[in-house]
Order: sequence, then structure tokens, then C-alpha cells
Amino acid sequence: HNSRSSHAWVVLGLLFAGSVVNYMDRAVLGVVMPQIRSDLALTNTDYGLAVNAFLSMYMIFYIVGGGVADRLGCRRTYLITVAFWSVASALHALARGLLSLSVLRALLGMGEGMFYPTALRGATEWFPPKNRAKAVGIILCGASVGVLITPPIVAWLTIRYGWRTAFLLTGVSGFLLLLPWVNIHRKIRQAFGVADPAPALAESQQADASDPITLREVLTRRKYICLLAARSMTDTAWYFYLFWISGYFQDVRGFDLGTIGRRLWIPYLSADVGALVGAWVSSALIARGFGLDRSRKVTLMASASLCVLGAQAYAADSSAWALGLISIGLFGHLAWSSNLHTAISEVAPPKFVALLYGITGASGTLLGAITQPLIGHTVDRVGYEPAFQAVAVLYLTAMALLMSAGKIERIVARVTRLPATVVELPQ
Repeated sequence: HNSRSSHAWVVLGLLFAGSVVNYMDRAVLGVVMPQIRSDLALTNTDYGLAVNAFLSMYMIFYIVGGGVADRLGCRRTYLITVAFWSVASALHALARGLLSLSVLRALLGMGEGMFYPTALRGATEWFPPKNRAKAVGIILCGASVGVLITPPIVAWLTIRYGWRTAFLLTGVSGFLLLLPWVNIHRKIRQAFGVADPAPALAESQQADASDPITLREVLTRRKYICLLAARSMTDTAWYFYLFWISGYFQDVRGFDLGTIGRRLWIPYLSADVGALVGAWVSSALIARGFGLDRSRKVTLMASASLCVLGAQAYAADSSAWALGLISIGLFGHLAWSSNLHTAISEVAPPKFVALLYGITGASGTLLGAITQPLIGHTVDRVGYEPAFQAVAVLYLTAMALLMSAGKIERIVARVTRLPATVVELPQ
């Protein structure tokens, strides 16, 4: 048991590292955007097209990757997705104009979109419910660590060697994960006689045999629809913070680029802490006998309440208060995400867990992409205040959806009862 547990944490460490590199590789373009626009003679509209090429493929392959991970398991799909996006990222060094940049962004989106459903499959395969939110929280932490470390690393590389070298070196970094991944699974095979002795794998095979539920039936259940909608709402709020918060502090709070560099890491560090605290709180409640449903929901409602508070940043008297409130909001968001993403895996039948998770991620990305132009239009016309108010409404709506979803437990096929046969006894 101890051997299995130690292997599980090594696997999780590599999933976390994959999450860091995943976000790092997608964030490089934003850091070197002025240099690329100048060198490749691109307009802001061109840049927007390249970003949308990434988001479109990312959305589609979030679902495709879920299907592949359910079929091949986490072990094989991790190798495929990390290798694919690392090559695509490094090839950005060869971009010559809008078309080649857009094609490379699309390829990056294909590779990166497959990663998070694969990672969630890994967390589900290796961790029981009492520790699963911790595993998911650590994987999600990797995303904001990636956002945190990319600007200084990429700025340093670009100043010294140019933006093409920055893409090449960050892209190649993904290959550093593949040898340890193969190595840990070789050790797992030696220890257990099979490459994937994950506890949840046997459980999912038993569930597949005993539960005839179809994918279509799960997709039409209120429980799944409510959780999907709740994730879509809050992912949209996260995209607002990710893409607009730097502009808000420069346009409204008077930060210059140097101040942005010195201060804007604070909300993302706060988000990392939130991912871990949210996961540990719900795990502690489960350990104290609160039950899975109650533990997840108590943590989720508290986390979303912090997000609503954070969205009041627009009304803050000072920029320090605004930064503090946004930090509280992002702490709440990743505490919410650790538990909601885990809850999605807990209601999904094991045979569809990565695919169903992938569909929720794709819907969140789609809603995030649709709302970007609306946010831009609103900010141009009346400023940031309505956008912050909308963020608060999104979290309040997500809380209502969570309570409408019913109990957090696995969705199973409905039992069709045959009419009872009345047997006439002889008089």
C-alpha cells in the first residue's frame, strides 16, 4: 500500500510539472507579443486571430483528449500530449507571418487541450476520494505557477537571444518530463507486474461491467448539466482575470509596466494557495466524517463567496485594496476549481471520466472565448465596473447551479422496474 501511495505521488509530481510547462508554453506569446508583431508586421486584429486559432483547437481537443485518455489511460496519453505540444511550441521559432503563426498556435492548442483531461484521469486512477481534491488542486496549481514564472524567464531569454530562441527553449523543456515519466512507469511495472495498477482502474473496469449507462444518458442528466454550467460560468470569470487584469491596473489604477511586474504576481500566488487550501479543507472534512457531498459543497460555497467578494475590487478606495480583493477572488477561484473539477470526476461514470471532464472544459473555453469581445466592447464604452459586476453574478449563478445539481455522487443507469406480476393462488 505504501509503495502504491509513493508511486501515486511521483505520478502526481509529473502531472504538476506538466501543468506548469503547459501554461508556460501557452503564455510565451503574450510576453513577446510586441516583438512578434513588429518582426512579423502583424496588427492587433492579426494577433487576435492567432489567439483564437489556439482557443478553437484547445476547445475541440479538450473533448478529443478526454476520449483518448479514457481509451488509452493516463500513462500513454501523457506521453502523446506532452511530446505533441512541445514540438508545436518549439516550432514557433520558425513563424514567418500570420498564417504560419496561426497554424502553429492551432497545433499548440491541439496538444495542450488534451493535457488536463489526461491529468484528471491520472488523479482519478491513482487517488481515492479523500485525497482526490488534493491531487486536482496540485495539478491546477501548476497552471498559475506557469503564469507566474513565464514573464521573467521569457523576458530574460528574449532580451539576450531573441523571441525565437525563447520559444525554442521553453518548447524543448517539455521533453525533460518524458524520461522521468517512462522511468516511473517502468518502476511501477517492476513493483506490480503491470504498467497501470492504479486503484481506480480496476474500480472503473468493474463499474463498466456492472453499469450499462451510455454517454448520451449522462449528458442529459441534471446533475451533470448543472456542474457543466457552473464550471462554464466560473471559467469565464477566470478568463476575465487572466486577460484583462493587467490592463485594468494600468488603465484605471495608474500602474506602469514596472509596477505590474512587481505587483501582479501576488494574485496568482494567492490563487496557488487557494488551490491547495480548498483541496485540503474538503479532504479534512471528508476525513472527519462529513461525507463527500457535504464536504465538497461546504468548501465550494465558501470559495465562491470569496470570489463574489473579490469582484468588488472596482469599488476599492486604493489600488492596494483593489489588488488585495482580486487576490482574495483568485484564492477563492482556485479553491472552487480544485473541488468542482474533482466533483465532476466523482459524478462521472469511470469509463467516461476524462471525456466528460473534457466536455466541461471545452464549454468553459467556448464561453470564455465568446465573452472576450463583449468585455472589450464594454470596457471601451463604459469601463471595467460592469465586467466586475458580471463576474460576481457568474459566481452567484454557479452557486445556485451547484445547489440544483443534487447530491455529488456517481451517475448510474436508471433502473427500469418491471410491472409486478399478480399470481393467482388456488382457492
